[in-house]
Amino acid sequence: MGTWGIGPFDNDTAMDFADALDEAAEGERDALVRAALVRTVPPRGRLEYVEHLEGTEAVAAAALVAAQCPGDEPIDTSYWPDQALPAFATDLRSLAVEALDRVVADASELAELWDEAPGGTKWRQDVRRLRAVLAPEPEPQDALFDL
Repeated sequence: MGTWGIGPFDNDTAMDFADALDEAAEGERDALVRAALVRTVPPRGRLEYVEHLEGTEAVAAAALVAAQCPGDEPIDTSYWPDQALPAFATDLRSLAVEALDRVVADASELAELWDEAPGGTKWRQDVRRLRAVLAPEPEPQDALFDL
């Protein structure tokens, strides 16, 4: 699997994805991130198995989208894309959430591999954290009136 850590860019596949983003023309980077997410989200009504390479790219793409959301903590890695990324459209957030949900589901090779690895629990926590940044829970209405 070429993995040396649990972070979204701590593996060969994600590092290659970051390199592809760096090599792409500025106007193509948004489409590459979107494509990485779309590959894990099957058409409605179809359940498809997510291969680990696609899942790994989807987690990296979701991390890039989450990095532009309020409340995200910076990811400390030297493997992040070096070139500037566009401001992603807000619809990528919901697509990234769907992709992350598929990556941790039963029909995911990446989830299976992490479930067998010592860092699997921490990896799932990190994916949940990314998901929470992308789709934060709204504050209860009662909290607005607590003083």
